[in-house]
Amino acid sequence: MSPIRVALAEDHALVREGISRLVEAQADFELVGVASDLPQLIEIVEQHNPDVVVTDIRMPPTGTDEGIQAAAWARAHRPAMGVVVLSQYASPSYALALLEEGSAGRAYLLKERVSGVDELASAIRAVAQGGSVIDAVIVDDLVRSRSGRRASDLSWLTGRETEILAEMAQGKSNAGIAAKLSLSERAVEKHSNSIFSKLGLREERDINRRVKAVLIYLSGQDGD
Repeated sequence: MSPIRVALAEDHALVREGISRLVEAQADFELVGVASDLPQLIEIVEQHNPDVVVTDIRMPPTGTDEGIQAAAWARAHRPAMGVVVLSQYASPSYALALLEEGSAGRAYLLKERVSGVDELASAIRAVAQGGSVIDAVIVDDLVRSRSGRRASDLSWLTGRETEILAEMAQGKSNAGIAAKLSLSERAVEKHSNSIFSKLGLREERDINRRVKAVLIYLSGQDGD
């Protein structure tokens, strides 16, 4: 089996070295390039076509949201490539921005909670296979923001709604969900609106409601 080819972007030298060693220590990983800013990362991706990028959320040239920009660029130019964003910021807004175009192949981990190789390595393997990993702290913040409702509200969903939410969690559009479940797009839209309502996501932009619903679903899958 071919190794998972990983590129790393991190502007702090010590952190960069530490993560590089963690990646290189895994028998099923191959570190193909290391960058310290967004332009270098894109150059590495174009040259080496890695399976997964692990990137800091803030780095040069602007020190704002380069990790989110990298994920958006990857969605447009390397849709099969997974992206793991490492952040020191627990604000759900960053996770929402990361997942705006779908959750498939995306992970958002808080640096302070990546205690060792296992959590990071698991996230790399998950996104390489098209999965999603969102730090539990972020999910908890979103769940608490729903007027005190809990992730157990998933039990209110019908079987069909649960199926649709599971497809959403794979990053599929309404059209993709409709094709998979042999439904019309109109039916998927109706079910989606019902899901948003039952999860208390009535007053959000639709894309944010969709992403929050996915995060709540992922929380429920972890047994929350």
